[in-house]
Amino acid sequence: MGNKNTFLSILLIGLGFYFLLRQFSIPILSNFYSWPTILMIVGIAFLVNAYTGGVKQNVFPGAALLGLGIHLHGIHHYSFWIDHWGVYLFILGIAFLLKYQQTKRGLWIGLFLVILSIFSIFSSVKPGWFFWLDQFFTYIEKFWPVVLIMIGFYLMFNRK
Repeated sequence: MGNKNTFLSILLIGLGFYFLLRQFSIPILSNFYSWPTILMIVGIAFLVNAYTGGVKQNVFPGAALLGLGIHLHGIHHYSFWIDHWGVYLFILGIAFLLKYQQTKRGLWIGLFLVILSIFSIFSSVKPGWFFWLDQFFTYIEKFWPVVLIMIGFYLMFNRK
């Protein structure tokens, strides 16, 4: 299987199984009939393409989408799941660390994000200057579609 076809084939196989199992309505899998599962499937397709197809730049989006899908699934289905903005930083930090493992780029930002996320989630006493980070992520939670639009336009018009 060629490098170009690996991602598409894994994605189509995963989505095919998802929709097939959804049609069978198996009760034990009913929690997985949701859109975060599709994020997980796309993330897995990116990761399989990165590790078996040799497309190393797909590690970051694969890890980020898989982590985001797992987190959103956990929020909706498990009462013990942590619903804090620091989890998103943790997911991105892990994605950068996995990217570093493959491409040797992104180590310091990954470590910074993981440390900042752990601090923000588990610290009961935060310094006074830390309030601006909570406010920033409150705005991000409200306006994240605008951030996606801005990133999309940047990627569309940034020709390197």
